[in-house]
Amino acid sequence: MAEPTYDRIGVGYATKRVPEPRWVAQIARALGDARTVLNVGAGSGNYEPVDRQVVGVEPSSTMIAQRRNGNPVVQGVAEDLPFADGRFDAALAILTVHHWTDRAAGLAELRRVSGRQVLVVYEPLVSHSFWLVDYFPEVLTADLETGAPTPDEIGRHLRLVDVETMWIPADCSDGVAAAYWRRPEAYLDPDVQRSMSILALLPDDVVARGAAALAKDLEDGTWHRRHGHLLERSEADYGYRLAIAEG
Repeated sequence: MAEPTYDRIGVGYATKRVPEPRWVAQIARALGDARTVLNVGAGSGNYEPVDRQVVGVEPSSTMIAQRRNGNPVVQGVAEDLPFADGRFDAALAILTVHHWTDRAAGLAELRRVSGRQVLVVYEPLVSHSFWLVDYFPEVLTADLETGAPTPDEIGRHLRLVDVETMWIPADCSDGVAAAYWRRPEAYLDPDVQRSMSILALLPDDVVARGAAALAKDLEDGTWHRRHGHLLERSEADYGYRLAIAEG
């Protein structure tokens, strides 16, 4: 098995990827009355509900070591889940499907072991409108972006019943790629850069060049002239979607 991506980039991940409360509530609603939940690509377990029976599946030992919620976790991959058919009421997959080596197989496994599937994915065409892409255009050709599964693709493998927008609040606590849309200075922080895969997987010189350009635009007022209108908004949509499937 190839080295899991987050064994390379996941160090210190838990400190910057704090669950966003509004997303926690949205995911909880999507889980409905499920009592048993499998979290696939579980990472540090950020969005695992605290009032249900949860088991995590995660390939990276680095991420497993950062888990603090006490839920059991199995080291494994989405494409080969070690559970019986229908074992769980629901399965979670939070911003993980784009990392899977065989997405069709992984989604089939989710459907096999659970009655409901709740996934956080993103619409690349919407996320590509984010101003950060101007400074790091290389993300547009990165494998994670060019192969990212949209809700429509998810729907070719699961029986989708709803797709919801996951609005990003201005003070979003989860350091996803677009979390700091109204706090541009944050993207100059190396810890922030390392906590989001789209930047963490870029070459160091590419990240340094993009950060330098952003720092210059912040200093001379260019960023505020182009994007200052965002400072008047309390939330934004940069493509994050909650896909809910059943059956």
